[in-house]
Amino acid sequence: MRGMLAVLRKELTIFVSSPIFYAALFIFLLLTGYFFYSTVVGYSLISLQASSNPYLVERLNISDMFLKPFFADIAIILLLMLPLISMRTYAEEKKTGTIELLFTYPISDAAVLAGKFAAAVIILIIMLAGTVPSLLLLASIAKLEWGLVLSGYLGLMLMGASFLALGVFASSITENQIVAAVISFGLLLLFWVLGWGSRLAGPLMQEVIKQISVVDHLESFVEGLVDTRDLIFYLLFSFFWLFLTLRFLHSRFWRG
Repeated sequence: MRGMLAVLRKELTIFVSSPIFYAALFIFLLLTGYFFYSTVVGYSLISLQASSNPYLVERLNISDMFLKPFFADIAIILLLMLPLISMRTYAEEKKTGTIELLFTYPISDAAVLAGKFAAAVIILIIMLAGTVPSLLLLASIAKLEWGLVLSGYLGLMLMGASFLALGVFASSITENQIVAAVISFGLLLLFWVLGWGSRLAGPLMQEVIKQISVVDHLESFVEGLVDTRDLIFYLLFSFFWLFLTLRFLHSRFWRG
């Protein structure tokens, strides 16, 4: 545990001293701010147009017309940005040779991996926390469903953590950070678009594809429901890629 915490502190120190972190955070907040503004403007225009029609006013729902699209936008931005966070976890140390020094420490590979992954997840939480003031501002002028807000953020955190787990694996198989980011993004995009392709498959295959699509499992969280099946999926998805990373670290190829 002590070794894992030492790695965690080291990784966080490197993250906050890296210009890549601040660039990624700035771009993330810029994009989420833009989508927040666009969604608010769109909702306001629809509200004005519906003000003359009592039937339409009753059907206006800020959760359906704002919160759900907002969380969906954040999910897309995470798909683009998180490979930039995970790309350096192992690739940088392998390129600089410090990974060899790390292996000489009295710390297990699992503890090192846990520390690196935990640091990346903390960065993810910081990024998501940066979007909260926007919702607090909106809450001052409109009534929000806070249960839906909390479940939406939980879903984004779980999905983001699973993205980072895959990204850590991609970083462990190369010493080039750009290559790691490209591999991570490519694999994540594949798991993302699987949900779209399920519409073209047969009933059985459609269900199988939906079960391994990372975006389909976010839907219930965005709807305000915490489904244990979706929770287990993200946990298993993260565990799978972290397990592969650990196996790779144990391999003779890596040690050599």
